[in-house]
Amino acid sequence: AFDKTIAKDNSLAVGFFQRGFVHLQLEMYEAALSDYHTAFGHLRKNPFIDYKQLGLRYILYAWEVLYSTAAAQCRLQQWQEARVTLEKAVVWRPEGRTAILDLALERVQDCLFLEPMLVPLGEFFRPRKKEVEQLHSKDFLGKPKVISSIIPNDEYIGFEPLRFQKQGFYEPSADALR
Repeated sequence: AFDKTIAKDNSLAVGFFQRGFVHLQLEMYEAALSDYHTAFGHLRKNPFIDYKQLGLRYILYAWEVLYSTAAAQCRLQQWQEARVTLEKAVVWRPEGRTAILDLALERVQDCLFLEPMLVPLGEFFRPRKKEVEQLHSKDFLGKPKVISSIIPNDEYIGFEPLRFQKQGFYEPSADALR
């Protein structure tokens, strides 16, 4: 399901974040690490992305993505890289509240695994009804119609402003009447 979601919107950072968690659960550590790196890249140096506007009551923080990246690096026995990633996460943590990251740094120093962050259970992406209704294509111009002149002497084809009418020009010829 996450593969289909990401295929439809390959900039959806939270999709990569969630798929990374699933990959960790399935012990696909390289894929998880790749997904977390991609999710962090799609944050585009923003400290967070608020998905409430789109129908998901969740805010994805950059420090959470980095913390989960470190968790994947721990599973791959990349302890030094995990420590560097956690130090980077400390910079992204808002307002200096780094207690969870300090504890994580201690666990990495002791070569203990970290549990990755995840979107809370029960939170689903549900777009608003009015946004889903607008996904269907609308025909604003209507169906094209071929319009031809019923005036037999009118040979003009094209678009132009109204032309002055000539006396007798718009009268059908005697041959046309027969």
